[in-house]
Amino acid sequence: MRDRPRARVLVVGGGINGVGTFRELALQGVDVVLVERGDYCQGASGASSHMIHGGIRYLENGEFRLVHESVVERNRLLRIAPHYVKPLQTTIPVFSTFSGILNAPLRFLTHRSGRPGERGAVLIKIGLSLYDLFSRQGGSVPRHRFLGRRKALAELPALRPDVKYTATYFDASVHDPERLTLDVLRDGLAAGAHARASNYVSAVGITGAGEGAAVRLRDGLTGEEFDFAAEVVVNTTGAWVDATNGALGAPTRFMGGTKGSHIVLDHPELLAACAGREIFFEHSDGRIVLIYPIGDRVLVGTTDIDAGEDLEPVCTDAEIEYFFDLIRHVFPSVRVGRESIVYTFSGVRPLPRHDDTAPGFVSRDYRIEKAALPGGAGQGMLSLVGGKWTTFRALSEHLADEVLALLGHGRSVGTGELPIGGGRGFPTDEEGVQAWLKAHTGPGIDAHRAEILL
Repeated sequence: MRDRPRARVLVVGGGINGVGTFRELALQGVDVVLVERGDYCQGASGASSHMIHGGIRYLENGEFRLVHESVVERNRLLRIAPHYVKPLQTTIPVFSTFSGILNAPLRFLTHRSGRPGERGAVLIKIGLSLYDLFSRQGGSVPRHRFLGRRKALAELPALRPDVKYTATYFDASVHDPERLTLDVLRDGLAAGAHARASNYVSAVGITGAGEGAAVRLRDGLTGEEFDFAAEVVVNTTGAWVDATNGALGAPTRFMGGTKGSHIVLDHPELLAACAGREIFFEHSDGRIVLIYPIGDRVLVGTTDIDAGEDLEPVCTDAEIEYFFDLIRHVFPSVRVGRESIVYTFSGVRPLPRHDDTAPGFVSRDYRIEKAALPGGAGQGMLSLVGGKWTTFRALSEHLADEVLALLGHGRSVGTGELPIGGGRGFPTDEEGVQAWLKAHTGPGIDAHRAEILL
């Protein structure tokens, strides 16, 4: 980048949305550079709940466009990234029949949670029926099913004995979001020498004016700074969007992120209680929370707290106690203590500023803010506000198309059905899996190791 300090597009931020936009532009043959100040996928992208989901709860917010896009992209990622995105059986334990019917329209209209009111079976049934309709396009995800108390406890015997029903449906998960992000990045780099990327490089200011305006970049390892010129600068720094714009001389107040924490537990009894599926439910405070297995560990999350100015959060003792409480809420006989914690992690969701709207009701949709590069001569600057893991490909496609329009550059490659990284040639059925394992098992690699490598 120092040797050739210019490109048509400079993308700042190496989370999944920045990396996805980089891939999109690189595949169109655009001269594009990506910089990330730390590790790729280190912010909210790496601190996610590891879910690729259609967003059933967004129905309550009236965000039908986002739900439709989410289920289409979920089904798509199951096809184009099957090496990392896997089907996830999800069960909702239900403890009442009619509760929440009156509160739901109020939440829908005002986007305020008000006094917590449990969502009962009727409301959940309506929601899942709508969700099934949205899920039909682009996939063969099974429809939801309801079980009564007796059958529910036969399937999940550790559930609270007063459970009335369970509702089970399918979403998807990504157990290794960092690895998938690197696959997306490598796809962009493999497009050719016109695509360059480096982490530990940050954008710290603007130098020059007019056609000579450039972004000042800093090497995070040496401290060296140099100027880099681009026709379009794309800010995909997530919760740091306002801070990045401020550093570039264009202060904004777009963001109002919320903190989400998780814990990961080594707890065989809780792992067995989940029976291989995600347990997705409403806690006593009205917050939607989850418990689900990742390998031989169990992930528990998540909180949703206004982050304020704290963009480098940690999981607090109060949040840990909240997670233990939510486990007791559905699995009262399972005892969990701090000795089972493998690690905790926290991130800040890149949500728009939301004033007095309750954090859980802030839109998870995204928008693109356009401006001119400060002091420049028509160079464009785009800021991404919002975005979520599930829709990263569609979002990146949209953002890249906005950039292409500014450049007067046409799209030549579609990514809707283009496999990502190791998704190319990945076996699609059990016969294919066994053939792959047989071909890759030999001296130094036993069957178990080959399965891990696959």
